Amino acid sequence: MIPNPCIEVQTFPEARPSVPPWFAEMVIIARHLTTHDLLDAFAQQIRLVRGRFGTYEPIDFLALLVGYAISGERTLSDFFERITPFETAFMALFGRRCLPHRSSLSRFLADVDRPCLEAFRTLFEQQSFPEGWTAETLGGVFDRQGRRYIVFDVDATRQAARQRALPCDPALPAARRRLEAVCAPGYTGRKRGEVVRTRTTALQMHTRQWIGTYAGKGNGDYRDELASALQSITTYLKHFALPPEVALVRLDGQYGDAAVIAQLMLAGVYLVTRGRAYHLLQHPQIQRVLVHPPTVRVPAMNTGMVVELFEGGWLELGAGLPHARVIIARHPAPPAGKKVAVGKRVDEWVYELFITTVHADGFLVEDVLDLYHGRGAFKAVLADEDVEADPDRWCSYTECGQELWHIACQWVWNLRLSLGKMMQGGELREMEWASPTETAPLFFTWEDPPEAYGPWQCAGESGRATGRFTADAFTDAGRMASSVVQRGQACG
Repeated sequence: MIPNPCIEVQTFPEARPSVPPWFAEMVIIARHLTTHDLLDAFAQQIRLVRGRFGTYEPIDFLALLVGYAISGERTLSDFFERITPFETAFMALFGRRCLPHRSSLSRFLADVDRPCLEAFRTLFEQQSFPEGWTAETLGGVFDRQGRRYIVFDVDATRQAARQRALPCDPALPAARRRLEAVCAPGYTGRKRGEVVRTRTTALQMHTRQWIGTYAGKGNGDYRDELASALQSITTYLKHFALPPEVALVRLDGQYGDAAVIAQLMLAGVYLVTRGRAYHLLQHPQIQRVLVHPPTVRVPAMNTGMVVELFEGGWLELGAGLPHARVIIARHPAPPAGKKVAVGKRVDEWVYELFITTVHADGFLVEDVLDLYHGRGAFKAVLADEDVEADPDRWCSYTECGQELWHIACQWVWNLRLSLGKMMQGGELREMEWASPTETAPLFFTWEDPPEAYGPWQCAGESGRATGRFTADAFTDAGRMASSVVQRGQACG
């Protein structure tokens, strides 16, 4: 019962669904795609040879994937439930007439083949990068000599799937799981599940633009996925007429062996990665470095523990492989019996290796360590992506169909960044990471320590005054101080 008589409530028997809150953003992005002729590109360049296509074309299903990525609905079922009352208006935004059924979308994704997927990826690389950005507004990191680098992060994220136990009876048909085409046993990390799918992503760190996504069953083929990511980085830089030498790729320890580092160096990019070839600690050059005091001591960011850093110089990582710069970090080992999370325990120390190819006069050892630890921002972007789009949602039970959905998600992410950049029109912030230095280049090679001085000997007297020794009286005058030492009359 309503106590206020001025309020009247009217009800109607017919349903009037409310407009989804994300529909306005859908209108803006669809208008942007139309203005830049991307809808025509969807219709003309993305083709799929498929029987019984009916009245639909690939653009109809791509419109559904873009709308699903924008909506943020938890499942495709929820998305179709919200969009069905407005299907005519939704499809009209893309110049289409009929909304495909959810089962039609599933059959389309199941039939997506590799040429169709690569055509969509090529269009993504051609159209989603340069909009709203120029070579001057891309940002970058400047070393102590003023050289500019654009930082890219390459890393993998995993989506685990749980499998129910199935009865095993000879009278029953062989078990067939829905996810066996996209998942396989592998490392699940902290996620619960029996099978996993790995998605390798490449991110431009300054603008937060996604450069590419490449997925595989189980742990994936990280070497091939890295090669594809490097190709996407090169394509990205070509849009802005930048050479591959300005790219600085950050990777975790999975890519820290000699063969992968050589693959990166042959691609013409700079790199910073955590090394996992701890046999380098036994290299004579590294052994001579560790005998000397550390280059610098820095506190760890999380624990405050003092970490000693050593400049290991440039080493040949393997026979016939190019040289790379090795940096050693060590800190006191935890008590006996406690597991070491990262690094290798040697006696009372825990050692970590960092491999890079950046110049020593531009990045000091502490700069390289800070640059590597900056990868934590990449994890934050992945967390934001999970909130905004959650691309690891299952859209298809086939590899190509699921990866097509991943690319659509990243395209929507880049569109949001570009439109926001054009709307704000602000300049990028400039942050001085470290003051520049004007010192000489720090390239060097370690040599054996000089021989020790011999016992004291009496030098002959010379000079203008009796009882005084000048610098000429000493055999090696360059190693002595400039002051003259007063000695007694008798030497003996």
